[in-house]
Amino acid sequence: MSILIILKIIKVNYKNKPIKWLLILGLAEPVIYFVFETYGIKLTSSSVGGLMIALIPIGVTVLGAYFLKEVPSKKQVFFIIVSVSGVMLITVCGDSKTGETSLIGVILLLGAVLSAGGFNIMSRKVSKYFTPMEITYFMMFEAFIVFNAISIGSYLAKGDIRSYFKPLTDGTFISSILYLGILSSVVAYFMINYSLSKLPAARTSVFSNISTIVSIIAGVVFLNESFEIYHIVGSALILLGVWGTNRFDFQKHTINAE
Repeated sequence: MSILIILKIIKVNYKNKPIKWLLILGLAEPVIYFVFETYGIKLTSSSVGGLMIALIPIGVTVLGAYFLKEVPSKKQVFFIIVSVSGVMLITVCGDSKTGETSLIGVILLLGAVLSAGGFNIMSRKVSKYFTPMEITYFMMFEAFIVFNAISIGSYLAKGDIRSYFKPLTDGTFISSILYLGILSSVVAYFMINYSLSKLPAARTSVFSNISTIVSIIAGVVFLNESFEIYHIVGSALILLGVWGTNRFDFQKHTINAE
């Protein structure tokens, strides 16, 4: 993105704008969210982890109603719950291993849910001042600084800074980083920020549940995983929930930014 900005292919302007909100937004997600999610999933069973992350649309709905005054109708609340229920059904039925769950893991996942909710609310609020591209670029730059500082610091502590550069000689690592960095991060977050600049936060967040359906399809097509009845039922609930949430209007559709 920096190269595109230097070449003036994309434009960003942060002059005389409330940068402090972008700093907080970037810390909430991707920094805090991914740290909490990664370690939270390690310390909980896959079913508990999936169930906790599935609560994000509900968290966004509650926070959006309080901070943005975007109060969903009763029908929308019902369909949001329907969509989340679809994710929960697929997660629980597909979990063949119980695994151990620690309280710390649950707390970390709860922190991830709150971080994701906070990000959605702040992105919606600052869309009055920043373009989706400006928000996305600031997020990526902040994450780049923080995560690289953590990585370099850990290698320096071990006295093995050369290992920081070692993965750069691995073609698989490079291709994976490019995919995760460009498509899964820059493109994905730009689309999220663009959606949040146009739609209520709860309406946007419920689309995240569709990723579960995409994962199922990818597993069947590329990994030859089985396709079960609960996949069909859960996917139907997710799609029904997403449709219903976007079919009906919010009671109040405003951006209450300071």
